[in-house]
Amino acid sequence: MNSSHRVALFTDTFHEVNGVALTCRQFASFASRRGLPMLRVHPGSHSRISQDGPQTVFELAPSKLSVGFESDLQFDLHFLRHKNFVRDALERFRPDLIHVTAPGHCSILGVILAHELSIPLAASWHTNIHEFGARRLGQYLPTSITARVESLILALAVRYYRIARMIFAPNPELRSMLAARTGKPVFPMNRGVDLSLFHPRPETRPANAPLTIGYVGRLTPEKNVRLLAQLRIPAARFLIVGQGSERDWLRANLPNAELPGVLHGEALARAYASMDIFAFPSSTDTYGNVVQEAKACGVPVVVSSGGGPKYLVRHGVDGMVTSTSSDFIAAVELLSHDSVLRARMSAAAVASAQSLSWDAVFEGVYAAYQTQGSTPAPAFSTVSNLTGERRIYGGSQLR
Repeated sequence: MNSSHRVALFTDTFHEVNGVALTCRQFASFASRRGLPMLRVHPGSHSRISQDGPQTVFELAPSKLSVGFESDLQFDLHFLRHKNFVRDALERFRPDLIHVTAPGHCSILGVILAHELSIPLAASWHTNIHEFGARRLGQYLPTSITARVESLILALAVRYYRIARMIFAPNPELRSMLAARTGKPVFPMNRGVDLSLFHPRPETRPANAPLTIGYVGRLTPEKNVRLLAQLRIPAARFLIVGQGSERDWLRANLPNAELPGVLHGEALARAYASMDIFAFPSSTDTYGNVVQEAKACGVPVVVSSGGGPKYLVRHGVDGMVTSTSSDFIAAVELLSHDSVLRARMSAAAVASAQSLSWDAVFEGVYAAYQTQGSTPAPAFSTVSNLTGERRIYGGSQLR
């Protein structure tokens, strides 16, 4: 790894509870542990500059023109007011590369500045925004129109990613699609798991405890969480961790459910470890951090064949991959009645999780940077004139 590689990370979520934010926090933590220079630009409650160990952090507060599209995510229509502020930061930091995530306002700002300053651009795909959008609109529009909207959103997303010199994606299906539609090199950016936190805890499953079926994630339509209410398992307890617009519906339709909201750290790890089965009906996830975390805690998982979680499960070994809603229900019900099968899958799930690490993920990302010839950026030079000093970076004047 090139220890001098200087990365400016622009992401639209960092502090929130979602897979993109988790990955970005782990990315920043990896760079800090390895002493790799990083500048972070992401939303915050106030616009400010701070230091997080060796990292410089620019948090950008939302304006009154921000549009909410999730309970904790916004698109700021007035984001360009931050442009000079962030451009000065890039001037001081001198990145070799700008890395952006999904097309939110912070990432788009990173794209604009990479173009203006001739800085190499990398982009990582974390969210199937076309499928999310289609699932949300599907509640109000005919199927034929929803399908066309999904295709349009995907086409626009592909155009955004085509701007980058290189692309990262979390599963083989997405990497193949992006390579074919953008013509750009696409590299893995999988997810790791913190094994010091997520591991089996036998004390959370007393012998007389009821069978517990668990779910962790956003409680929103695209996660298909209403399917959980179709499970007919007498005396089973449901533990549904997360927040979202479907929470009240689930509370009303799952009388044996505990819905503690969003959990973090030790509380989340203990919740996973108390589950007997992890049921994850979403078909729109690009990866599935929660699936890995459940497996690390020794919980057999049942997932859909749509999206990325299917790549994390060895069908019949540490969980089950299902292609239809009826298959999903049948798989959960089978596991609920077969304690021997659950025990065997639990052991296999823990064993497979041992090979996962965040360090390996980001070592691969930095190795990929180098394959694209991303050499250190040209040094700043200065010239003087009657009005004072100007700085030149990569051929573009910074004012």
